[in-house]
Amino acid sequence: MSNVLQIGELPVYNKGRVSEGLDMASIANRTAAIIRTERGLTIAGTRITLYDLMDFIQSDYPAHFIRQQFSLTDAQFNAAMSYIAANCPDVEAEYQHLLQRAEDNRHYWDERNKERFAQIAKSPPPLHPRFVDPQATDR
Repeated sequence: MSNVLQIGELPVYNKGRVSEGLDMASIANRTAAIIRTERGLTIAGTRITLYDLMDFIQSDYPAHFIRQQFSLTDAQFNAAMSYIAANCPDVEAEYQHLLQRAEDNRHYWDERNKERFAQIAKSPPPLHPRFVDPQATDR
């Protein structure tokens, strides 16, 4: 079995392997570890959102790498993967909405700062006082 996670399947991290086939009782027990905060769907007891994990899942990183990258326990990682699998359409829709908001935000600030960036690019770098006045000394 591959270590690459696929959204829509029911992946579970288990000592470096991804396995499938959880029953609904297992999913229900694990989803209590996912809470909604002002940041979105979050792994309880952390500031890690499911969207943080989704970036890595979408990029086909292996399960063990994702778990290690965020310092998650097996239980936390399994809960997140189970929640994503059980609620895939909703989580994916929120994730896409978040990506669009981030892109809109980046575009807004690029446009807003375009003139300022052009000014900075035209300006010569500031000179150190020692190069402006040869008599200046460091303290």
